[in-house]
Amino acid sequence: PSLRGKAVAVGYDGLRGVVAAASYEARKFGVHSALPSVTAKARCPHLIFVPGRRDVYEDVSQQIMEIFHEYTDLVEPLSLDEAYLDVTSDKKSIRSATLIARDIKQRIKQATGLTASAGVSYNKFLAKIASDQQKPDGLFVILPEDAEQFVEKLGIEKFWGVGPVTKEKMHRLGIVTGADLKRLGESYLVGHFGKAGKEFYKNANAIDEREVVAVRIPKSIGAETTFMHDIGDREQLAAELRPIADEVWQRTTEGNFYGRTVTLKIKYEDFTQITRSKTQTGFVNEFEQFWDTALELLSIVDLSEKKVRLIGLSVSNTSYMEQPRIYQLRIDFPSER
Repeated sequence: PSLRGKAVAVGYDGLRGVVAAASYEARKFGVHSALPSVTAKARCPHLIFVPGRRDVYEDVSQQIMEIFHEYTDLVEPLSLDEAYLDVTSDKKSIRSATLIARDIKQRIKQATGLTASAGVSYNKFLAKIASDQQKPDGLFVILPEDAEQFVEKLGIEKFWGVGPVTKEKMHRLGIVTGADLKRLGESYLVGHFGKAGKEFYKNANAIDEREVVAVRIPKSIGAETTFMHDIGDREQLAAELRPIADEVWQRTTEGNFYGRTVTLKIKYEDFTQITRSKTQTGFVNEFEQFWDTALELLSIVDLSEKKVRLIGLSVSNTSYMEQPRIYQLRIDFPSER
């Protein structure tokens, strides 16, 4: 409560710190997630940093997801605090997506004390845009009859897949709004943006055919850490890599997620980044095999000229459907006498 109404950032206040989240008061100064803490402090000198509390966030996230499931089984989480809900099948027979959204907002407030913003429409693209319209405590609805006109007026930076680089390219081509995308046509957009051009054109016509998927299968499981001081010693890097490997392996076993590919991620002191991977013929289903592969990958990393500021490890190349729980049997034969 003492921080209410103040410019606050979650993260570490230091040379290596990065903003994980920022209050709306801080955002007015250009502070946002993924911004270096030094830059954030320069933009907002009175910015208050507080440490992250991952365990608390996960507990609250679980509460919110449970509330979502009171209304529908079709819940597709996007992050700890965001999800798509398909309320076509309405558990509480409220029979109105808008009323359901309002009800969910009230339930979240009662259960957690948190405000929530909701977007309501007939597809994912529109619902996501709607959810951003009236933050931090909004409820915005895009009706079918209003959708095309709404999208035509929408700035292209609001479209999914349009980052700073794509936005700049679009502006050079005279594309500023959804109406511009629609006017230029699908073939033109595909010619300049490849496959993404098809999606841009569909979205410009308020079309999004993606379904809400209740179970999202991760493509990889990984973890990483940024050091307080750059490290150039391979043995020290191995020591820092071990707890990361333990964490990744715990998550793979808890989720029954076994992959064939192990990838080591390295970010050097100059922020250049490399990855080194090894793919096995079968699933990596024992920790010793996983750890040996990680050390093998670390052994081929060049440390002759630059030190390392970040190291990470991940497992990928998997499929839940095809994963057998197979283990190599070890038979201890009695020794000859």
